[in-house]
Amino acid sequence: MRTLELAGVQVPVIGQGTWRMGEDRSDHKREVAALRTGIELGMTLIDSAEMYAEGGAETVVGEAITGLRDQVFLVSKVYPHNASRKGIAQACERSLRRLDTDYIDLYLLHWRGQYPLEETVEAFERLREDGKIGRWGVSNFDVDDLQELANPACATNQVLYNLEERGIEFDLLPWCQQQRMPLMAYCPIGQGGHMLAHATLGQVAARHAATPAQVALAWILRQDGVIAIPKAVRPEHVKLNAQAQDIRLEPGDLEALDQVFRAPQRKQRLAMV
Repeated sequence: MRTLELAGVQVPVIGQGTWRMGEDRSDHKREVAALRTGIELGMTLIDSAEMYAEGGAETVVGEAITGLRDQVFLVSKVYPHNASRKGIAQACERSLRRLDTDYIDLYLLHWRGQYPLEETVEAFERLREDGKIGRWGVSNFDVDDLQELANPACATNQVLYNLEERGIEFDLLPWCQQQRMPLMAYCPIGQGGHMLAHATLGQVAARHAATPAQVALAWILRQDGVIAIPKAVRPEHVKLNAQAQDIRLEPGDLEALDQVFRAPQRKQRLAMV
């Protein structure tokens, strides 16, 4: 699996997302098995959040990494309303219990909220000093947010990025690349399958004997310093995600995709889901 450096560690460029996991107990075993399959295939970065199923996704992750903790780079996120000096420490402890671990490799502020960034950073640093987290970062921050944060200790920014949502290419992605800050792309294959059903994407996929989802991931990975974190539960989808790293899109492929999924020509409001 191809890797890049994140928070001082080499991590795979394709990780595993967990949004919507933990919502249905009948899916629990399948979700655990999917994450374990992904780890076996080299997708050892797992992203979660206390928001996902109100901790349910972290519980799934905790079971999936049992006996495998040393192989996994674990990412989780704190609610903005918990991001105070006191609240963030308490939220982290709850996440640690659900994840069944004594540390989180990378802990992110899920989005900006009511508390000053200085207060949240102070709480993050205290967790780092106490060994509860390895590094900290942010999610859903635009350029002005990052410039206001102005802290070199911030390890990453996790944002929505896929063929249908290219707004970050105008300024945010170049800024992160200039600052050598890895960017994590959530929902890299879109939502609901609408994007994947587009004829042009299907044509590019056919040329590479691949699936549209694999091409969507390969398109993300054409960018330097970007990590994709797709979510998958079906074993075949997990395997296809892992194989997407091997697809190399040609200039003609990228041009065809640009014709239907247009790059931004001006500043756009940061998209979020």
